[in-house]
Amino acid sequence: MTTRTSTPELDSERDYSTDVRSSASNENEISLAARVEALLFASPAPVSIPQLASALDVTPRLVQKAIEMLQEDLNQRGIRLQKHRSLIQLTTAPELAGDIERFLQLESTSRLTPAALEVVSIIAYQQPVTRPKIDAVRGVNSDSVLRTLLRYGLIEETGRSETPGRPILYATTVEFLQQFGIDSLGLLPPLNLEDLPPSDGPDELGEEGEAQSEP
Repeated sequence: MTTRTSTPELDSERDYSTDVRSSASNENEISLAARVEALLFASPAPVSIPQLASALDVTPRLVQKAIEMLQEDLNQRGIRLQKHRSLIQLTTAPELAGDIERFLQLESTSRLTPAALEVVSIIAYQQPVTRPKIDAVRGVNSDSVLRTLLRYGLIEETGRSETPGRPILYATTVEFLQQFGIDSLGLLPPLNLEDLPPSDGPDELGEEGEAQSEP
């Protein structure tokens, strides 16, 4: 008499090719904050909350909460969560720049001139801002400095003003945050608004402002 061996019942949720639970099951065991961290780590560029929500098949509200949890956790580590406008990315902690430079054997980076620091500071606090407005604050023409900052990737053109002449609007970039070691524009030191010129007037000079040339 032939004895028939019963076949064990297969688990539909199990991946028998690797003898582990399916990826869907694994995802349920990993926190949403960890999944967000993985996507940010893998992304070659900053991403938005809607992008993360779409990739993870959850709501943007849940992603926002996960990001807040992740940010709190990263404050105790060597990685930081950097925000620029609506985009987010992972960066190394600014205070560890010296360690990273020595480890990667990086050469000393060139420093910005006082004029460049002045212009990028004006843009950081008043962005988006036009060149005529920048010239009005400084009292000199800022064309060459703006070209330098654009070449370094610290600022970018974000459109044109609706004022006469439709001058170009400038704003800071993610590279600006990285170079100055801050996680978001909200962490810039407070500025005394009384020191700034009135909002209307300087922009009316148009793209050919009357400020004198940079010395």
